[in-house]
This record gives sequence, C-alpha cells and structure tokens, in this order.
Amino acid sequence: MQVKKTIALNKLQKLKNRLKIIRGGTSAGKTICILIILIEYAIRNEGKEISIVAESIPALRRGALKDFLSILKGLNRYKENQFNRSTLKYEFTNGSYIEFFSTDQPDKLRGARRTDLFINECNNVNFESYNQLAVRTSGSIWLDYNPSILFWADKELIGQPNTDFITLTYKDNEVLPQSIINEIEKAKEKAKTSTYWYNWWRVYGLGELGSLEGVCIPDWKEIDTIPQDARLLAHGIDFGYTDPTVVISLYKWNSTYIADEVFYKSNTVLRDLSLFLRQNNIKENLIADSAEPKSIETLRRDGHNIYPCTKGRDSVNFGINLINQNEIYITSQSKNLKRELQGYIWAKDKDGNTLNKPSGEHPDCIDSLRYVLTDQLENPNKGEYYIY
Repeated sequence: MQVKKTIALNKLQKLKNRLKIIRGGTSAGKTICILIILIEYAIRNEGKEISIVAESIPALRRGALKDFLSILKGLNRYKENQFNRSTLKYEFTNGSYIEFFSTDQPDKLRGARRTDLFINECNNVNFESYNQLAVRTSGSIWLDYNPSILFWADKELIGQPNTDFITLTYKDNEVLPQSIINEIEKAKEKAKTSTYWYNWWRVYGLGELGSLEGVCIPDWKEIDTIPQDARLLAHGIDFGYTDPTVVISLYKWNSTYIADEVFYKSNTVLRDLSLFLRQNNIKENLIADSAEPKSIETLRRDGHNIYPCTKGRDSVNFGINLINQNEIYITSQSKNLKRELQGYIWAKDKDGNTLNKPSGEHPDCIDSLRYVLTDQLENPNKGEYYIY
C-alpha cells in the first residue's frame, strides 16, 4: 500500500480530545487514517501500549489487521521478527507495541491496561465491552463506524465533554480510484426512486444516520407538516414514570398514515398528562397501554375518552408487521419517534443469526404508534362519524 496524505487524514490529525468518534461512509479511509496516526504515534513515543479491537478475530484479519500490515510495508517499516502472528502483537524497537484482539475474548476485555485504544467498526461491539475497555485506557480512544443504525455511541457518547465527533465521506479520500467513485455515486440516482438506495446513499455515500441492517421498521418517510386535508383518527398513549410518557397522534391522509409525536416526557404524573391533554384539546379517541388499567380509569374519571389497546398473542410483532404493511409518514418534529425507529433492530443469537423478536431498549414512541395504529386498523369505524 502506498501511503498518501488525504483530506481525511488531515482532519483526523487535528482532533485533540481524549475520545475521538469518526462516523463515515464507504471508502472514506477512516480506518486506514486512524491506523496511520497510531503507527506514527507508536514510532515517535516510547512505551506506548495500543490495543486495536473489533467484534471478532476474522473481522480483524480481513479489516484493520490487514490494513495495518499493508501500511507498515508501505512505509518500509515492517519487520517480520517484530510481529508475533500467534498473539497478533507488533512490537516496535522503542518498546511501544500495537496488539489486536476481539471483544469475544473476555480475558482481554478485563485484562491488562493500555495507553491507547481503537475500536474498529464499533457499532458491532456492545456498550458493556466498550466500557470495560475504556476504563482500562489512560490515553486516547478512537472509534469508527458506518452509521447504518442508531446505537450506543449516538446515545451515550456523542456530545459529551472531551469528545471529538467528525463525519467523513468518500470525498475526503481524494486518492480513491474514479471507478469506485462512480460505483458509489450510482446510488445517488437510484436513491430518487428506491427506499433501499435512499438509505444506502445516506449511510454509505453521505455518512449520515440511516436505517439499514436489521431494522424492524425500515420503510417510513418524513414529512415537514401535516397536510390540511389529513384526518385526525386517534391518539396512542404509552405510560411512563421514570421512563417517558408518550402521546402519538395518528392521521389518515389519502391511503397513508401520519404519526405525530405531541408529548414525550419522563417523570410524568397523570395529573400533568391530563392537564396537557385538556390544554391541547386532546380528549377523544385515546388508546392507551392495556397493562395500565388504573391509569386509564383515572384519566377517564378526569373526563377523557380513553380506552385500552387490544393486545393479543405476540402483539409486538403483530404491530410491527402492521406498521410495515402500511405507508407511514413521521413528522419532522417527532425527534424521539424517529430516533427509536432508526435504532429498533431485530435481536440476534450468539452465532449472529437474526431472531424473530426486537432487541434493545423499550421503544416508548413505537409502542404508542403500535397501540393506535393497531386499534384503528382492527376497528376501522371506531371514532368515525357518518351523516345518513
């Protein structure tokens, strides 16, 4: 590999905070640039202990480790006797070393401390593994990933103190062959007519958050405002106390549905929710979580037309399928609903096989949407008024 300085490398060399989060599209050169920086750092500084980590050893061998060896050879720095192929550890003559291991090695996660850490494709690593590694790292921490789904870096790290966050794209890698650029940019045209290619272009072309791999509800669209001829159907409520309480309003617009997040607040008591509903004239057709009969009765006594949602066997998957079978728009202001949809993925077993159940956090907004949409589609005349 011929090592050349790129726009991406120049941008990454300017990052100064302890935690450096690099989000990027395909062929942006993020991994190679981080490796170049770490190799130069190890060469110039004595006694640095650098760990490069990924989800598995095979992932390392076909990715970061392969690139690492190519870079060393391109710099004419590679010495066979300094690389232990059994332990995947490269030792420099000044006492610094760079080691490679995976997060499926528990003894490594909770083992020796290090000066610096790089987690490659960190969206494939769980947050607990990140924490175990981070608390044993005294210096810089590098994370890189393709933003195919919302995950723990978005929720827990980005925006925190002493943290750099940068997005790279293929345009930051000016040494990229034109043939690869052409392939990437084909997706831009396809994105105009295809949901799949729209998401692909967002994630791998623009380096922006999308919804691709294993997302339970992938095919929703965003709408800025609710059209005047859209018809309000009902409101879904998911009760929370320490978790957020959520109200989602559902509209029918021609043959499509529009979901609008109107209330999202943690540590909410029923009195506050009732006041909000009354002040915003939300009194009719409230569909709430049937697991909270006392809350429903309290709001009913307070004058609200509220009733429990219908939950049958496997109601979660039934609701997901129902959402996926219909064309759904989400209003631009529904930031928490959009965030949940982007991060709502199917669970996997220990071998990486997809399971028929969602994974991750309790999706309060999605639950509200499931309640109200299921109710309206299963009871199509509820809340409708006809003149004979």
